[in-house]
Order: sequence, then C-alpha cells, then structure tokens
Amino acid sequence: MHVQHDARGADDFLSLRGEDRPVRRTLVFSIVGLALLMMSVDSTIVATALHSLQQGLRTSINWAGWTITAYSFGFVLTLPVSGKLSEQYGCRRVFVGSVVAFTVASLCCGLTDNIYLLIALRAVQAAGGAGFTPSATGIIVDHFGSVRDRAVSLFGSIFSIGSMIGPIFGGLFVSYWSWRGIFFVNVPIGMAVIVTALCYVPRDRSRTGGTHPSMDATGMALIGGGLFAGMFAVSYLGEKDAHAWSPVFVVPLAFAIVALWMFFRHINRSARPFIAPRLIHGSGFGAVNLVNGLFGGITSGVIALVPLYATNRYGIDALDSGTLLIAQGAAAILLSIAAALALRRTGYRPPLYVGGVVIATGMVLLALGPAAGIPPYAWLAGSAFLIGLGRGANNPASRSAGLQLAPEHSSTLAAIRSMCMQIGAIITISIATAVIASSNDPGRIQAWVFAMAGALLVAALPLITRVPEHYGSW
Repeated sequence: MHVQHDARGADDFLSLRGEDRPVRRTLVFSIVGLALLMMSVDSTIVATALHSLQQGLRTSINWAGWTITAYSFGFVLTLPVSGKLSEQYGCRRVFVGSVVAFTVASLCCGLTDNIYLLIALRAVQAAGGAGFTPSATGIIVDHFGSVRDRAVSLFGSIFSIGSMIGPIFGGLFVSYWSWRGIFFVNVPIGMAVIVTALCYVPRDRSRTGGTHPSMDATGMALIGGGLFAGMFAVSYLGEKDAHAWSPVFVVPLAFAIVALWMFFRHINRSARPFIAPRLIHGSGFGAVNLVNGLFGGITSGVIALVPLYATNRYGIDALDSGTLLIAQGAAAILLSIAAALALRRTGYRPPLYVGGVVIATGMVLLALGPAAGIPPYAWLAGSAFLIGLGRGANNPASRSAGLQLAPEHSSTLAAIRSMCMQIGAIITISIATAVIASSNDPGRIQAWVFAMAGALLVAALPLITRVPEHYGSW
C-alpha cells in the first residue's frame, strides 16, 4: 500500500492495489460512522417511547418492553454471524446489506399496528444493526493503512454520542410527533448511507476462483441456541416474582450451558470452525474478551440503570433523570478522542488501569450518595461524569488490544467484543432488576448493586496484566 496526502488538507487518500481510484478516508469514515451512530441511537431511543408505544398499539407494558428485549436478543445472536460473513463475503457487501435490512425493518416498524409484528421486526432490525460494527471495522482495517488504529479507536466516541442523544431524540419525537417517528427517522439516514457507501466505500477484493468456504452450520446453531437460551434465562430474572429455582430459569440455563459446551467442543475439533478457538480464549484474546465483558459490559449496564436509580432513591422526575446520561456521554466522547490520539504513546494497559479505577470510583460515589450541601442531581451527574471519563479512557485500548493481535480477523474480533459487552450489560441489568423488584426499598438496594459492581471491577484490575501490551501503530 502507498499513502498519498492531499495537498489541500481537506481529505486524505490511500492508494490501493487493484483499485481504479484512491480511497477518500475522511468520507469513508463519515459513512460508516453515520451508520454506527444510527445503530447506537436506536438501541436507546425506544426506551423513551415505551409508554406512547403501549398506548398507540393498545398493549401491555410487558409486551411493549419486549420491543427492547427483542432488539437485544437479535443483536447478540447475529453479531458472531455477521463477523464471519464479513470475513467470508466481504465487508462492503455485508455493510451495505446490513444497512438495507436495518432501514427496511425500521420503515416496517413505523408502519405496523400490531405489537407482535413489531417485536419480530425489531429482531430483524437488530440483525441488520449487528452487521454494522464488524463490517465497518473490517473496512477501516483493510483500507486505512497506518492510521487504522486511530480510526477504529474513535468508534467509541460515536457510540457514546448515540447513547447520549437517543433518549433526547426519543423524547422530542414522542412529544411533538409520534412514537412512529423513532423508526421513521432511520429511513432517510439509511438511504443516504446506502447510496454513499455504494459510491465511495471500496469494493471488496475478489476471491481467487470466486468461491467461498462453506459456513459452519453446526457451530452457528450451537452458539445461537446457547446464547438465546442463556439470555432468556437471565432476562427472566428481571421479571417480578422471578425465582432462581423456577423451571422457566433452570431449564433454559441448563440448555445454554450444554449448548455452549458443545459449541466449544465442536470448534476445537472442526477443521473449519465458525470462530477460531484462539480468538475466544487463546493467549491474549481471552484476557481482552474478559476485560470487554467486565469493564465494558458491566459499566454499560450500570449507566443504563442510573435514571431509574435517580427516580427510586431521590425522586428525580423522568426528564431530569434522563439528562444525567448527558454528563456521562460527554465525558466518554472527550476522553475517547483524547485516548485514541495518545494510545500509540501510552500503550494499552495504563489507560485500562486508569479507566477501570475511575469507573469503579464513580460507581462507589453513586452508591454512597451526596455529601453534605451537594444537591442529589449534581452528585449523580458528577458520579456519572466520572464513569464516562473512565469509559472514554478504556474504549480505544480495549478495542485495539484484540484487533492488533490478528488484524486479518478484524470483523470477527469486533463482533466478539460487541457480543461480550452486550452479554455483560444484559446480565448486569437482569440481576439488578431482579434484586430491585424483590426489595421494599429499591433505591437503597440499587445503591448496593452499584457498590458491588464497583468492587467487582476493582477485583478484576489484575486481569489487565494479561492484556498484551503494544506501542505505536499496528
């Protein structure tokens, strides 16, 4: 590869072998970044419209809540598949196909008048959204040369922006339009991404002979079934009056354990496994995946519970409690950008240590409550801001630490990272809501949940020593 710099400084170009024209890196990053922003907004925007959606479709709050659960299920189940498809069939094809699926599903979600159909469409929408991160990561790694490490490190700031503005946009649509607007807004954005991606994202390199290796259907079925059963079991714990000895929990949990055990047994014996075992638990990869699940997933789960905590413990109304996430999001954006630019000099472990300690401190402060003379809102906002700072410091390092070990598997590694974080968040939220539902003082018990989460992250800090260190580009 040969890097060619535009004299005007407005855009950088990367000349590629076999390409008729250079890659406009700034434009390509903007295209994939807009898709990632759309996906991250949609993961939070629906929560603010649940009441309006419930009333509009004349359904119960439980069924309305399944529009969020179905999205989480579809997203996690499809992530590893989309990563594998990106490697086998090309990142551009999967990226464009994913945006098409997401956009069409969004349009159908906005048009439907049936809650059951809406739940199914949300799963389809999530399946499309799950393809964004693996394929976008592969596009950046394949075509951005020596700056690819900094480009993928900036993805964390995009997700922080999306999670911050999602609830705000949701509130605006519900207040001044309709719950259908939270889905319709994706249609023009998705169409713009599709058109510009077809025009400016480089074509996938053709395979020799034009053939593709067969997909590991057995591996896909085992991991899909195991993840679905496990997520169903954990999600059940969040239901009111749920019990750990209930067959509704025990049976799917047992199925999940058996299916995932069979999955690992299968990939260790298969000649062409669905996911190479070393990418999951191999030297370096196992530690990185655990760090992402703990420091990324648990933190995401805690942040999602902050508005509920503000209402339960301090009586802060829904609008004000939702704005608490703005402080966290702003901090994560600023630190993600700064950490991404400094990562070549700091290496991976220092920002992971600092970020982990700051996150744990923020969680403990949430649990302790405001010091004398400090209003509860200001205390909560400051604590959330600290957690955001820690997330911002962690994100670039935790993302690049795995990718630099095997850039040729960037799509699969990006999918594994997202899957670990999603599973960590789902487990955190499900356990927390189960504990809260059984308590007579939900605010106080949630404070203990935050304290325990912070203590767990402190206990997990030694795990960072197992993360492979690296300086410079990769």
